[in-house]
Amino acid sequence: MTVTVANLDGSPEPLPDAAVDGLRTQLRGQLVVSVASDEAPTHPRPAWNPMHADHPAITVRCAGTADVVDAVNFARDHGLLVAVRGGGHSVAGLSTVHDGMLIDLSAMRGVQVDPQRRLARVQGGAVLGDVDRETQVFGLATPLGRVSDTGVAGLTLGGGYGHLGGKYGLSCDNVVEAEVVCADGQVRTASADSHPDLYWAIRGGGGNFGVVTSFTFRLHPVGPIVGFAGVFYPLEDIAEVIRGWRNYVVTAPDEVTAFVVSLTFPAVPDMPEVIHDRQVAIVVAVHCGEPDAGMQVLQPLRELGTPLFDMSQPMPYTVLQSSFDPFFPRQALRAYWKSTYLDALTDDAVDTISRKALDRPAPLTVVGTFHLGGAVHAVGAEDTAFSERSAPFMVSVDTNWTDPAQDAAAVAWGRAAWEEISKYGNGNVFLNFTGLADESLLSHVDKAFGRNLRRLGQIKAAYDPGNLFRINNNIIPAP
Repeated sequence: MTVTVANLDGSPEPLPDAAVDGLRTQLRGQLVVSVASDEAPTHPRPAWNPMHADHPAITVRCAGTADVVDAVNFARDHGLLVAVRGGGHSVAGLSTVHDGMLIDLSAMRGVQVDPQRRLARVQGGAVLGDVDRETQVFGLATPLGRVSDTGVAGLTLGGGYGHLGGKYGLSCDNVVEAEVVCADGQVRTASADSHPDLYWAIRGGGGNFGVVTSFTFRLHPVGPIVGFAGVFYPLEDIAEVIRGWRNYVVTAPDEVTAFVVSLTFPAVPDMPEVIHDRQVAIVVAVHCGEPDAGMQVLQPLRELGTPLFDMSQPMPYTVLQSSFDPFFPRQALRAYWKSTYLDALTDDAVDTISRKALDRPAPLTVVGTFHLGGAVHAVGAEDTAFSERSAPFMVSVDTNWTDPAQDAAAVAWGRAAWEEISKYGNGNVFLNFTGLADESLLSHVDKAFGRNLRRLGQIKAAYDPGNLFRINNNIIPAP
């Protein structure tokens, strides 16, 4: 039966059986075809956000770089609408496609560590937990995110905040080189010495320039135990807590990376009943140096008010990296997020953040306030594609809910909360924390990249002039 796939403008494109069979024969991985809207394939790693339809007409489950090359060549030659899935953790649904072609790297999750050179080569389908498991064998780590199920590729290509940011910067700051399959099907090594323009662009410019099949990361001595502060305060005290936290973080050493989040804590059996189904403000901080000394440095965060529960302690780094996993389960939460950077966390801004935290529409909706600085700010705004290198704070409104009937109301609440908080922002946004409902793929791209956008458009024109890789926070090829 002839397979029909969406082409680049979204219209249906019948593919000859011989072409599909030819691709299947070439692959070492698997080609999965869905020929009807009710026959969506079951993916080994489904897209994280069920709010976005996950129904590709063709899926190439790649076993290696050669499969990615064949898939890219096939998509380009037939003019197909194509999406790329690494970890599949895109809040905006950018790791899936409806009726198009999906290039799925989820089987490519190998991690090779060179402890002498302090480098790790990580395949494009790996998740954070894969990397942490291998690197911590040697007491090493690279800055990644805060949920172990998050894909390394999407996180890194979009910048990549995590628990080590103050000391070691963003994920993209620690990329030494990357192997990239570009739109012409050529495999390029992007590094300071090889295709430096591509190397510059992939460090924060998203998936616009090709499929990254592997990253080589710089590693740092971290763990196996780190200092950890995890303090649960009553949500009604959040304004006081954020003010005290703000005053602490602006003078904290770079070894400390800290944030405050609000949510309704679920009734987890292993946690004390006093926080079961309780609205809380959780102060979280990590000190990545010597654990005992780190706990002393973190002590003031345990004294911002009267805690309901304090689980602060020296903690294995791998445990820390998965501690937020229960709040972000795959295919369970519908999600619409927005973020804004703040040049100053004024008392008025704190009051607005606190008011929205007390007015969340669902238990696992999170309003988070993050401190940024140290190594993140040590990189120039034009040294990588990721341009926001000066704001000391970011606020993320993570609207998460479970009932599809609440979609319209939840999205409306998220937008309204973000607009209120953004009055205190500098106009810039973090694209990895930017959900999409009915917005364009170009939404907020100019605000995220600022004066780097022109150069990114020129590099896009050089490596993907036809905009094959368009299901992303899209950068239009410059004329």
